[in-house]
Amino acid sequence: MKRLRIFVSAGEASGDLHGSRLVTALRKKNPWTHIDAMGGPQLREAGAHLLVDYRDLALIGVLEVFSKARLLYRALRNVRHYLRQARPDLVILIDFPDFNFRVGRTARSLGLKVFYYISPQVWAWRSGRIRSLKRFVDAMAVILPFEEAFYQQRGMTVRFVGHPLVDEVRGVEDAATCRRLLGLHSEPVICLLPGSRSGEIRTFLPILVNAAERVRQAFPSAEVILPVAPGLDRTQVLAMLEKSSVPVRCIHQDTHRAIRASHVALAVSGTVTLESALLGTPLVVVYKVSALEYHVARHVLRVPHIALPNVILGRRVCPELLQHEACPKRLAEEAMLLLKDSERAADQRRWFERLADVLGEPGAAERAASMALDLC
Repeated sequence: MKRLRIFVSAGEASGDLHGSRLVTALRKKNPWTHIDAMGGPQLREAGAHLLVDYRDLALIGVLEVFSKARLLYRALRNVRHYLRQARPDLVILIDFPDFNFRVGRTARSLGLKVFYYISPQVWAWRSGRIRSLKRFVDAMAVILPFEEAFYQQRGMTVRFVGHPLVDEVRGVEDAATCRRLLGLHSEPVICLLPGSRSGEIRTFLPILVNAAERVRQAFPSAEVILPVAPGLDRTQVLAMLEKSSVPVRCIHQDTHRAIRASHVALAVSGTVTLESALLGTPLVVVYKVSALEYHVARHVLRVPHIALPNVILGRRVCPELLQHEACPKRLAEEAMLLLKDSERAADQRRWFERLADVLGEPGAAERAASMALDLC
């Protein structure tokens, strides 16, 4: 086996997680592989040498790019300098398109091989970015079943490798066992999923907590839990929870058990909605951005849904509360419908079972690693 130097660029918590699994698979297939990365604690734990910590760059919405512009520019400058000096055998980009497209173009200008894992959602909006992808990407591994045909029709080398969350949730105990292991003795259990970025926490945690307070008026015995995403500032979270009139229990490093243990999840749109669906937990999805961003999005979005379970299934399985509807009152109303109407909750679970069937077999990271190493 030849010695390889690979650079991995992941700019968010989910990319850090999936990147760590990919790095583990790469090093298992070729133990002589050295990995440098932009990432976080999970990539570091997998054995990558961090050049940039993504937690300094986590964003929510287009407008926060401006407040982080200097940090983004500095990180990009450092990565470009590294690519020129180290000239790795392969550059692996994981989602985070606004940053990674720039990294990819730099890599291509240097004659480096580029592999994209977990593609940007150009099928949803800004489809013109496909032209850029084709210019700098040698091969792409996609994790949503409809993406393979989408990119193939546009002349790209692509393979659907399955969704890495299938591996992540495999082996999680049943709901009753999870409740016992977490020490949850009252029902119902309400899970708050405010996102993995500090900006999302500031925006959505007060909304979710207020909604939980309303639900608890109808269900006084309800337990409210909050799995804290890796890399989040726990001090920030706890400070915000101090204002709550109901006790909210933070759960660390056990997110999947917390979701499985819950009777309903109140979730910010993102990867966590797919986690909830794969774990069979009924959920209500919420999201809002600035008025300007929403106005722009209405004219450029090419899909009728924003929650990933709904996008993949092609139908509104779980409620989506956007903009003015993303308020505690509406969120509590939808949550209580799921708690009071067992058939409504069971219908979501039935659709979630179908979702699991279309997301592929376990082993996404291993298949992606094989594709990546074929380029070296």
